[in-house]
Amino acid sequence: MKISIPRETHPGESRAPLTPHSADKLVKLGAQVEVEAGLGTAAGFPDAAYTEAGATMTSDRKALISSADIVLRLRKPPLEEIAWLKPGAIHASLLDPFNEKELVQRLAEHGVSAVSMEFIPRTTRAQSMDVLSSQANLGGYEAVILAASYSNKIFPMMTTAAGTILPSKVFIIGVGVAGLQAIATAKRLGAKVTAYDTRPVVEEQVKSLGGQFLKIDLGETGQTKEGYAKALTEEQIQKQRDAMNKTCGDSDIVITAAQVFGRKAPILVTAEMLDAMKPGSVVVDLAVETGGNVEGVVYDQVTDRKGVKIVGVANLPGRVPLHASQVYSANLVAFVSEFWDKEKKAFVLNLEDEIIKGCLVTHDGKIVNEKLITKPN
Repeated sequence: MKISIPRETHPGESRAPLTPHSADKLVKLGAQVEVEAGLGTAAGFPDAAYTEAGATMTSDRKALISSADIVLRLRKPPLEEIAWLKPGAIHASLLDPFNEKELVQRLAEHGVSAVSMEFIPRTTRAQSMDVLSSQANLGGYEAVILAASYSNKIFPMMTTAAGTILPSKVFIIGVGVAGLQAIATAKRLGAKVTAYDTRPVVEEQVKSLGGQFLKIDLGETGQTKEGYAKALTEEQIQKQRDAMNKTCGDSDIVITAAQVFGRKAPILVTAEMLDAMKPGSVVVDLAVETGGNVEGVVYDQVTDRKGVKIVGVANLPGRVPLHASQVYSANLVAFVSEFWDKEKKAFVLNLEDEIIKGCLVTHDGKIVNEKLITKPN
């Protein structure tokens, strides 16, 4: 069975979907692995390392994709490349299926078995395949490093002959994987950290990392079965904003990492909150790629609003591409290995398996994922 990995062509993307180490693992499973020349160059992996791992190299992108039984990518495929795929081929990558209806429809019409890596179930068995968590973890780390680089203050407290420097105050909104890593990183740098999430269940996790949890009584909230925060009512959102206004004003750094799965990110830091912040403060919006949590954030830009820097830099995991590629690649290999028949040396698409049911989007000419199928009333 042939597994093909094309080079990422999205502007500015430096991550690679497969590292030489992971290519070696696929080869040892018995797969024929072919990669496009330059696949890992931007992430620090030379072509020679892939060939040493047993993969073959090609510069013919169309032939690479059209001959594959399985195509592994990081980002969604360009629409024009869907026709290159063999009917019946398996395609696995991030697909953003809620917002890419035409892409999903095209994949179905072409007979591709498309796997959306965003839809990997958040279960113990599938933990090693969870690309959203592995990338969010690095995004949370990089958000703090970025905030520190733009701040006019240092993070830790220092006692010097010239007096005591107080620690920076960091406020993190949204305590998922990215938020937890941001808390841990900011604490390691010596900051005083406060965090908030609509899910009271995360308070213990915040405290275990040395942060303080901001309590806001919103009434009934919670999380989905996948572990994501549920959308709030307009009344709850306003109550939340009122309570966060003071904390934002007291903070030197605000990092937002609040996202609702499959939906536009909610606006949590309003113009009023930004006005309350001191000149020299920094706001980093980790949700900028899904619309942003900060009012007025500009996609992939750093802007200045009355002395407050608003950092809307996109693809934060891509700023540390070597490690981002390592963990994403490991997630893909874990997925392939889970359903690999060693005797047949082939990937078996088990339609009854809970992981496949969760992440398979199209198959046999149809859209098959229940999350995307509109049910009649």
